[in-house]
Amino acid sequence: MRSICSALLCFFLLPVTYAQQTSLGIFEKSEDIGRPKNAGSAQYDESTQTYTLKGAGYNIWFERDEFQFLHKKLSGDFILTAHFELVGAGTDPHRKVGWMIRESLEDDAAHLSAVAHGDGLTVLQWRALKGAFMRDPQDEIFAPKGGYQILQMERTGKKVTMRAAHVGEPLQTIGSHTMEDMPDDVFAGLFICSHHENVVEEARVWNVRIDQPVPEAYDPGEEGWLGCRLETMHVFSGQRKVIYESTGRFEAPNWMPDGKKLLFNMEGALYTIPVEGGEPEKFNTGTVNQNNNDHGISFDGKKLAISSSSEGTSSQVYVLPIEGGTPTLLTEKHPSYWHGWSANSKEVYYVAQRDTNIYNIYKMPVSGGPEVQLTFNKSGHVDGPEGSPDGKYIYYNGSTTGTMQLWRMKPDGSDPEQLTFDEYNNWFPHLSPDGKWIAFLSFGTEVAPEDHPSYKRVMLRLMPVAGGAPRVIAYLYGGQGTINVPSWSPDSQHIAFVSNSGKGRTEE
Repeated sequence: MRSICSALLCFFLLPVTYAQQTSLGIFEKSEDIGRPKNAGSAQYDESTQTYTLKGAGYNIWFERDEFQFLHKKLSGDFILTAHFELVGAGTDPHRKVGWMIRESLEDDAAHLSAVAHGDGLTVLQWRALKGAFMRDPQDEIFAPKGGYQILQMERTGKKVTMRAAHVGEPLQTIGSHTMEDMPDDVFAGLFICSHHENVVEEARVWNVRIDQPVPEAYDPGEEGWLGCRLETMHVFSGQRKVIYESTGRFEAPNWMPDGKKLLFNMEGALYTIPVEGGEPEKFNTGTVNQNNNDHGISFDGKKLAISSSSEGTSSQVYVLPIEGGTPTLLTEKHPSYWHGWSANSKEVYYVAQRDTNIYNIYKMPVSGGPEVQLTFNKSGHVDGPEGSPDGKYIYYNGSTTGTMQLWRMKPDGSDPEQLTFDEYNNWFPHLSPDGKWIAFLSFGTEVAPEDHPSYKRVMLRLMPVAGGAPRVIAYLYGGQGTINVPSWSPDSQHIAFVSNSGKGRTEE
C-alpha cells in the first residue's frame, strides 16, 4: 500500500529490455560436459522466452558426468526457478533435467543438482568434492504422474535448498545440503542428460528466473532498492513474459482500457509502456508528482484515480481524466490510499487512518462529499478494497481472524464474509473484468499478517469468484509493489505484475 517513491536507487543504470538479449536468453554459454558420444544443444525462443535443451550422456553420477549444460557465472546468494517438461516418452526412465550449481566445467567437478527424472523421481543430489563419487540422496520423492514440473534451487551462504511443485500447487521442500568447500563463484544453469550414451533427449524449460535476493537485515532506505522486472502472464496457461527491466524501482502495473499499454509508477511519476515492451512514456499528472503504487482506472474507462503525497501531507486520493491532465483532490484527510472503484464509476474505495493507527476502509463520491466509513476495526489491518464488476461486493484483505485472508462485504459495509482459510497471508484481491476470477498475492508464514514487505518469496494465486480452492499461478521474488492494484487485461486472460532481483540479476 505504502511506497517510498523517492528512495535511493541502487546501481543506477539506464533501463534495458529483453529485446537486447542474446540467443541464449539470460545465460552465457551452452556446452556438453564430459564429452558425451552425441552432441547436445540449447536454443532460446525470444517470442515466448522458452528454452529447448537437447542432450545425451551416460549419466550424472559416480565420479564423472556427461550432459548438456546451459549456464552463467553467479556469486553470492540466488534463487533459481523454472518450469520443466521432458519431451516425448523417452528411452530411459532415468533421463533427467533440472537446475545445477557447479564449481567448474570439468566432468568430475563438485556440484549440486535439483533433478526431475523421467519416471517421476525428484531429488537433490551432489558430489561433495572434485573426483568423488556422487552421494546417494537422502531426500527423494516419486511423482510418477508427470513428475514435478516446477523446480527451485536456492543458495543461502553455503546451504542449498531444493523445492518442487506440481502445477497449481505451492512449492514444497525436497531437500537441502551444505557444501562448505563450494566456491562463491559458480556456474549455475539448466541441464539435461539422457542416461543413455546413444540417445539424445529433449526438454522444454520456461518461466526461467534467476533472482538475487537481499540479506535478512536489508534496509531499502539505507541500501537502495533492488531492480525490477515488469511481467505479463497468461493466467490459464501460466506462461510469463518479461517486457521491461530496470535497476531502479517501479511498481504496480494497471492494464489500460484499450489493452495495448500498461500503466505503472516509478520515481513519483506514472508511466505507460506497450504490452509488447519498449521504452516507458511519462503520463501527465500535472503538479501531482509524488505518486505511490495505488492507482487505477474506472470501470467506464474514463477516469484514473491516483494516490500521492505532497509537502506537509501523506498520501491523498486524486481523480483525473484517463488521457491525463490536472488531478482533482478528493480526500482532504490523510493518509488515504486508493484501491478500487465502484462498478458505476461514481465512487472510489480506499484505506485510511483517522484518529488512530488502525487502517479502515472508506468510500467517497467522485463528485465530492463526505467520506463514508465502511469498516470499524479496533485492531488488525484491512487493505486493498476493490469493487466487483457487478456492483454487489467490495473485496478486500483483512487480519481480524489472525492471519491475513480475503474477504468481501456489501458496498455499504454490511455482511462481511471470509473467503480464504489457509496458512498463508493473502493480500490484494483483484477481480477479472468478466467477474469470474480473483487473483491475489500470498506471503508465507514467516511474514507478519499486517505486513506486506518487499523482497520475499511469494506466490500469485487464483480462485473462482463462485467458490473453490485457490491454485498457484506464479512463483516469484517480490511483495510490496508486485500487484497492489487491479492488473487484469480487459479480456480477462492476462495479468501484469512486478518481480524483483538484485544487481547481478538476469539482464544481459
